Amino acid sequence: MAGALVVFIGPMAAGKTRIGKRVAKRLGVPFIDSDKVIVAEHGPVAEIFVEHGEPHFRALEAAVVVAALEEPAVVSLGGGAPMTPAVAKALAGHDVVLLTTSPEAVESRIGDGRRPLLAERGIEAWIELLEQRLPTYEALATHTVDTSRRPIDHIAAELADRVRAREHLA
Repeated sequence: MAGALVVFIGPMAAGKTRIGKRVAKRLGVPFIDSDKVIVAEHGPVAEIFVEHGEPHFRALEAAVVVAALEEPAVVSLGGGAPMTPAVAKALAGHDVVLLTTSPEAVESRIGDGRRPLLAERGIEAWIELLEQRLPTYEALATHTVDTSRRPIDHIAAELADRVRAREHLA
């Protein structure tokens, strides 16, 4: 197996990290969350945005994602990562799963204050970002799963089985 087994993309709070961790555990491989790697190496995302701006954050993110895609792991990307051309190009040839969700399902998930692009307008900003990003997400995705109503453990089990079948894993 060369490189990432599966990559999760999608809007903020769609479940990329929660489902990604469960898929990785079921497959017995590492889980890499690009946002967590950035935080560990450079500090909180919100602080990077404030101190250095979004372009600086996106450059850091692109470097982290490109490195993560080389690992035999399950990889979860931040919501805006696929919008960076270097990231979109690096995703070519990978199994890219788009996790979608409804505004109603996500509304309770975004109130933690850790998402700088939603800080002032909440769900309205989330909807606008989704509308801007959805065409790119859909163009990059090899598979799409709606996380709005189904239990995440069921979704993770199905996705792990899908990867196992494709990769011929035991």
